Amino acid sequence: MALNILIIGGSYFIGRVFVETLLEDKTHHIYLINRGNRPIKRENVTEIVCDRHDTKLKQAIPQVEWDAVVDFCAYTPLDVIQLMLALSDHRVRHTIMISTTSIYEDTLDLPVKEGFPKLSAPQPHLGPASDYGYDKHQAEIRLADLCKKSNVPYTVLRPAIVYGKYNYAPRESYFFDLVLGGKTITLPKNKLALYQFVSVWDVARIVRSCIGNDHVFNHHFNLAAEELISYRRFVQVIQEITGKNVAIVAIDSKEIDEQGIPLPFPLENHLIFSGSQIKQVLGFEYMPFVEGMRKTYEWYRNEGQQDE
Repeated sequence: MALNILIIGGSYFIGRVFVETLLEDKTHHIYLINRGNRPIKRENVTEIVCDRHDTKLKQAIPQVEWDAVVDFCAYTPLDVIQLMLALSDHRVRHTIMISTTSIYEDTLDLPVKEGFPKLSAPQPHLGPASDYGYDKHQAEIRLADLCKKSNVPYTVLRPAIVYGKYNYAPRESYFFDLVLGGKTITLPKNKLALYQFVSVWDVARIVRSCIGNDHVFNHHFNLAAEELISYRRFVQVIQEITGKNVAIVAIDSKEIDEQGIPLPFPLENHLIFSGSQIKQVLGFEYMPFVEGMRKTYEWYRNEGQQDE
């Protein structure tokens, strides 16, 4: 069945892979609203250049009945308010917001599940990212409130650490560059910090499966594969998929901070979340980490380095 899908954002990373996933079924009518910095230029995709904070957003949205509105770049309550106001005269059957697992308070009770306590204030110790998790949670709250008042079903998806094709964050690419350059990788002596990841392909597939699915209406879901990955395991996987020997030196976390070594994950803290609820609701399996990283590396060697 052909669907009318409005995507806010959609030209970077997760949103771009989501668009590619939708295009596998050529019947959908896909509309993107973003600032036009990285156009997709694909058949069956209508790209509308408009900043979501622009006062002309309402006029920019086509007069279409939307089967789904998928928001990849709502970072604050104001973002949600402005979009909902712009859509106030439209028929919307389902709204999906991409949030983050960064909304949760620190806890020793792991894995973190959807009902666990959320941030009640910004986190000044995170510097420039101090407001990120708190604002995301406040945006979730505002979305739920406005959707309830408008009688529009909503779904909030909270990915853990996302990796894969088009990733602009220096996570896996940081390690790929070191390995391909024959350089030594510095890791923390602490081997116990564990993380959970989710591939960008899984996130895109989950979003697609949620559209119009009443089993996910008015619910919040973590997206996190089951595997627990340490820094050592991460590098071991890279060694496996590249076929290259990797030289490692381990130093104290304090020294890593002092030297400004840009390791992409926390040095001491776990990031462990339960992503089982969405898995059970949709009946799918997460992509194995080795498989996802192999796909990521293949893309990086063929295209990713040219995108930098």
